Amino acid sequence: MFYIGCHLSCAKGYVPMAKDAETIGATTFQFFTRNPRGGSARALDEADIAAFLKRREELGLGTLIAHAPYTLNGCSADKKVRDFAWRTMAEDLERLEYIPGVVYNFHPGSHVKQGTETGIRLIAEMLNGILKPEQSTTVLLETMAGKGSEVGGRFEELKEILDRVELSDHMGVCLDTCHVWDGGYDIVGDLDGVLTEFDRIIGLDRLKAVHLNDSMNPLGAHKDRHARIGEGHIGLAAMERVINHPALRNLPFCLETPNELDGYAWEIELLKSKRL
Repeated sequence: MFYIGCHLSCAKGYVPMAKDAETIGATTFQFFTRNPRGGSARALDEADIAAFLKRREELGLGTLIAHAPYTLNGCSADKKVRDFAWRTMAEDLERLEYIPGVVYNFHPGSHVKQGTETGIRLIAEMLNGILKPEQSTTVLLETMAGKGSEVGGRFEELKEILDRVELSDHMGVCLDTCHVWDGGYDIVGDLDGVLTEFDRIIGLDRLKAVHLNDSMNPLGAHKDRHARIGEGHIGLAAMERVINHPALRNLPFCLETPNELDGYAWEIELLKSKRL
C-alpha cells in the first residue's frame, strides 16, 4: 500500500479530515494538534473520535502524523517558552492516546545563541520529563534545514538527542525532503548515499515518516521554503526515486507543499502514477 497524504485542517474535527482525505485520494494525512502559531487546542470530542476510528478502518488509512505547533521550542533560552513546550507536548501525548496508531512529530527547536550542545541537552531533558513507558504514541524528531540556531540540521544532532532519551523505544525520526536538501544532503544526486549516512549515524529503523516537499532553494541554502512537487530545485524525478526507494517506500508520506485541497489531490494522483 502506498500511504500518501497531505496536511489537513483539524479545526472541525477528525471525521471531516477523514472525509477530506477520501475526497482527494489520500491514504494517510497529517494534522496539527492545536493552533500551529499559538497554543490553544480544540476540545476533545469522544463521539467524533469514535466515528473517526471507525471511518479510518473503513478507508484503510495508514499511520497518521500529528504535528506539534511551531511555537513549541523545548530548548529556548526563555524558560517560559520551555515551560510552554513541556506542558504542550505532555498534553498532546495524553490526548493522542485516544487515537492509537498515530506518530507525533515536532521540530526539535532553536537554541537561540545558547549553543547546539545546550539545545540538545534541553530537548533531551524535556523528552525524559514527558515520555511515559505506557504511551502508545511514537515521538518523531523532524530533520531540519539548519537555519539560524535550529537544532536538527545534521543527522548527528538528532542522534545525540536520541542517545540521551531514556525511553528511546518511543522515539523516531521524520525525514523532510526540503529540509535535508536545504541542509546540504544531496537527495537529488546521491539519495542512496544520504540514506546510507542516515543509517550509519541514526539507523533506518528509526525512520518512521517522510515529509515530501520540493524546495524553492538550491542545495545547502539553509532557508526552508517549500515548493510544490516538481516546481523546485529537487524536482519530480528525485521525488519519484524517494517514494520508490526500498528503505522508504513503506513509510507514510505527507505533502506539506503550498496547496489547497485541489492542489493536493493533483499531487497525490501524480505521485501515485509514479509509484512502481
